[in-house]
Amino acid sequence: MDLSSRFSSILILLLISISIASAEIRKSEIRSDDRPIIPLDEFGFTHSGRLELDASKIWLSNSNPDLDLSKVGFFLCTRDAWVHVIQQLEEEEITCALQSDLVKHVFTFNNLKGGDKSRFSTVFTENDADQYSLVFANCLQQVKISMDVRSAMYNLEGKKGGRDYLSAGRTVLPKVYFLFSVIYFSLAATWIYVLYKKRLTVFAIHFFMLGVVVLKALNLLCEAEDKSYIKKTGTAHGWDVLFYIFNFLKGITLFTLIVLIGTGWSFLKPYLQDKEKKVLMIVIPLQVVANFAQVVIDETGPYGQDWVTWKQIFLLVDVVCCCAVLFPIVWSIKNLREAAKTDGKAAVNLVKLTLFRQYYIVVICYIYFTRVVVYALETITSYKYMWTSVVASELATLGFYLFTGYKFRPEVHNPYFVVDDEEEEAAAEALKLEDEFEL
Repeated sequence: MDLSSRFSSILILLLISISIASAEIRKSEIRSDDRPIIPLDEFGFTHSGRLELDASKIWLSNSNPDLDLSKVGFFLCTRDAWVHVIQQLEEEEITCALQSDLVKHVFTFNNLKGGDKSRFSTVFTENDADQYSLVFANCLQQVKISMDVRSAMYNLEGKKGGRDYLSAGRTVLPKVYFLFSVIYFSLAATWIYVLYKKRLTVFAIHFFMLGVVVLKALNLLCEAEDKSYIKKTGTAHGWDVLFYIFNFLKGITLFTLIVLIGTGWSFLKPYLQDKEKKVLMIVIPLQVVANFAQVVIDETGPYGQDWVTWKQIFLLVDVVCCCAVLFPIVWSIKNLREAAKTDGKAAVNLVKLTLFRQYYIVVICYIYFTRVVVYALETITSYKYMWTSVVASELATLGFYLFTGYKFRPEVHNPYFVVDDEEEEAAAEALKLEDEFEL
């Protein structure tokens, strides 16, 4: 692969890393790596930005004293500037990214001085507000590098100059997550009240729905605390572990709930068919893989050589899970259409059919919005307003939870069974005139 192709692939890597800008104090271990570009982290600076960079155990596979170490080092670069750096490399105006006047040098290895050249520590001040990527460049051919890197990026805020380790545009996230956690805890309390008031018509699926809401609330609370501690200290102080646990449980239970509702389990039938069990046997293990991939992506960062692979695995597994949960809903719709022709309960089946169609459409809209629209919003939104994509995703999720709870709430007077002859005849005619449901 020629130099321009390698740098073009790195551009794609930097674009993909849009969602990793957690900006906590990050420790990276680089071992015998000969990549020309290694992205380390991304951060939105205000006009009072700081970067603390420490590297230790620096080792080069070639100890030739004639090596041009000015071609090895760390720099900051905006995404827009990086596009022009790629162009400079392709047009051979420069041979190394560090030679470009569009990047901001943080430290180059020709500045290693003193008796111990295996470590350095520096503080870089960034007064130009923008979103930057911290990148390590090694433009020496066939030279491998090993080192331990500690980077801390933060903004100074207020008159006292307190440190804010959250990227500009994400600094309000602790409040956002806490607000949504309060909303979900309120929903859980409301749902408990509904279950108590209508306890005679409560099914097992309704208790499962309560569990999903509680796990979502706990997940958001832990994420609020996680981001709050990162904002103040640069580390999560263990809250990230709780966040991953509840995120794992929330993910599995949500997809399981969609599958169970799609099959009509509990409120339409007390059992699952073999093909429906197989869907669960596919979705649950895939969610385990997806959550494991998410942890690797969050904790390692893009400097890891397998980071892109794990990112691709996560996206693939997530898409497969989203597609798999639709099958039970489709099966239920087909079963209801067939039942309407044979059991003589047209009105009841029409109500059920309409409900499952609505649910099918809402699930597709929810998946599309949270996977595609939110990502597009992240891509086009200024770094100062990155919190808006989080709010949009959480509002869509809240709307989905509210729709599911309202449509499948326990009913004392179940509309499935309260029909008269006129409604039955009208429903029968509607089913006859209705075109086949297209997916």
